[in-house]
Amino acid sequence: MNLITYRPQPEDYAYTFGGRPPVARVRPGDALAVYTEDCFGGRVLGFGDLPSQVCQFPYLNPVTGPFHVEGAEPGDTLAVHFVSITPARDRAVSTTFPHFGALTGFATLQPALEERVWVYDLDLARGVVVYSARNSEYTVELPLDPMHGTAGVAPAASEARMTITPGAHGGNMDSPELRAGVTAYFGVNVPGAMFSLGDGHARQGHGEVCGTAVESAMNTVVIVDLVKGYTTPWPRLETDDAIMSTGSARPLEDAYRLSQHDLVTWACGLTGLDALDAYQLVSQAGEAPVGNVCDPAYTMVAKLPKRYLLGGTPYEGTHARLRALARSL
Repeated sequence: MNLITYRPQPEDYAYTFGGRPPVARVRPGDALAVYTEDCFGGRVLGFGDLPSQVCQFPYLNPVTGPFHVEGAEPGDTLAVHFVSITPARDRAVSTTFPHFGALTGFATLQPALEERVWVYDLDLARGVVVYSARNSEYTVELPLDPMHGTAGVAPAASEARMTITPGAHGGNMDSPELRAGVTAYFGVNVPGAMFSLGDGHARQGHGEVCGTAVESAMNTVVIVDLVKGYTTPWPRLETDDAIMSTGSARPLEDAYRLSQHDLVTWACGLTGLDALDAYQLVSQAGEAPVGNVCDPAYTMVAKLPKRYLLGGTPYEGTHARLRALARSL
């Protein structure tokens, strides 16, 4: 296994999935150690750094990549195992925006929300994120739970999609489930897959309700691999204990249906149950963590414990194999 280290310069970041040449070529089984900048490109550092003043649309949510994976062809599945996700700074930020987030928007009669910045202290040694209110003395320690809000591959048909939106290619799903120890699966749409990632969060509540999480630059290690000839219609996640399907759309109920439909069909293949029996199993044993309810498309996750899979092994045991490889790093 080769370990490839890549740290982008400011001009190297991508703001789309698709439409970009690769920054490096990797082989299945290689490990990547990469730096990713936060969604503001590192420009929001304190209370006075309002994103509307220091950031320029559409240069938001930069991603590191894309990486060309040798041998990846349409119809394959790219497997990405997240070995570690570590905040690169001891401070992180979050904000509210005038017209962005689940509780505000355009074409409304109420006044726009105030644009406000919160600064979080990160204590990696103790594993905590320190929240401090802006208009009172209230503070509280929250558990550090690093994850990536944005990861994916190039879309099909030579399309380029902005990194702020999710879809079948992955993108800005903002699911707290995408943390270290997880294997993510993306359907390959173009030769090389063209994998990118970014938008690190020191932690995030389900839904990313205000539109931003605890936004942090990250040092991340992943292992990439291929499952040849296996199609994946929507991004999927696997942990030691569960399988998860994602769906991204508006309205939120459509994202919910997409994720549940994919989980039911996936469970069918893994258990040998017919469609209605799998539907019943997922209905009674499944969970539905929310990804985002603020991006141009919302994201839902459908989750099923692996103990109900009747011994079925997702992706020919890829997750277990990559977990073993990760222990050697």
